[in-house]
Amino acid sequence: MVWHHRLATQADLPQIVTIYNSTIASRQVTADLEPISVHSRVQWFAEHQADRRPLWVVEQAGEVVGWLSFSSFYGRPAYARTAELSIYLDQAWRGQGLGKYLLEQALKTAPALGLDNVLGFIFGHNTASLALFARLGFQRWGQLPRVALLDGVERDLVIVGCRVAHD
Repeated sequence: MVWHHRLATQADLPQIVTIYNSTIASRQVTADLEPISVHSRVQWFAEHQADRRPLWVVEQAGEVVGWLSFSSFYGRPAYARTAELSIYLDQAWRGQGLGKYLLEQALKTAPALGLDNVLGFIFGHNTASLALFARLGFQRWGQLPRVALLDGVERDLVIVGCRVAHD
């Protein structure tokens, strides 16, 4: 399948939130335990600037089926050349190469955004995401053992990172 992404618009926010909320029950992807509201994500959406920390969506038949965000890491100026990547996919579109496409595009775009490093924060039991990031050159840069409690089960958070190539 051929994928294309574009910058997200405010009109995409309800679909972005719907996809995000669809991942909560699996306890694989996010530490949120209850669905979030569109209103609660308005500020988060506004923090994504096209030239520094974009938010992308992929559409199929006019519906957003996945998204990727670049987010500032740790909020201090010395970390400005590092960003966290987050990928969320509609369940019907998982396992079809969309996550790989978005991650590949993020790695290609990162230097133009002034980035030297990109990170992923992934639950240790999310083997599919860990494998995807590893296939694209991410290495394990850290692990925070048992920092999340999901339905009574302590879970690790793995930090993966990749130094991006500058042409």
